[in-house]
Amino acid sequence: MSSIHFAGRIWIISAFLLLIAVPTAISIYFDAWPHWNEFIIGMIGIAPTFWTVGTIEVFTFVPMLGVGGSYNGFVTGNLTNLKVPCAINAMSMVKAEAGTEEGELVSTIAIAVSSIVTTVVIAIGVLLLFWIRPLLEAPVLAPAFANILPSLFGALAVVMISRNWKIAIAPIVFMLLLFLIFPGLASAVGVLVPAGVVIAIVSSRIMYKKGLL
Repeated sequence: MSSIHFAGRIWIISAFLLLIAVPTAISIYFDAWPHWNEFIIGMIGIAPTFWTVGTIEVFTFVPMLGVGGSYNGFVTGNLTNLKVPCAINAMSMVKAEAGTEEGELVSTIAIAVSSIVTTVVIAIGVLLLFWIRPLLEAPVLAPAFANILPSLFGALAVVMISRNWKIAIAPIVFMLLLFLIFPGLASAVGVLVPAGVVIAIVSSRIMYKKGLL
């Protein structure tokens, strides 16, 4: 575990430095630097949202993904859309529980394979973009691309809810009512994930006390 933390910190810091290095190198090469007043104003508007979501993702995803999977997932990115569903699905297939050594191993392997497959698919897509672009932009496929995430998370929801459907009732009802009353909150779904977690925990505790679980 110590070696995982050691390697993970190196990769996290390296990824951060690379992200900063790209815009810095562009600014140096073209001698074009941002106007700091506008930069700070823009950061004030968007940084709190990203910081909040980033903090929430750490507390929400790390217990599910484990140490190795978390380092791998946060370095390669796209956790909510890809890495977390892959890890959860892999653990479900082998009946491994999150937080166990087996779950840690399965999660890490799933996220690593997912990262490799994603990189290969993107590389192929870039190389073949000229030929497949008309197909991807075809109007007949537009509804399918618009529903990729709902279908992905819907399939995962069936697996998770089927384990204990009573626990899922309270957070699902709350989120449905919330989004029906305030549709604009759909863009802030990442921030609302912890709210669903808290509701699930509280409702589960109440049902457990009453002997319903």
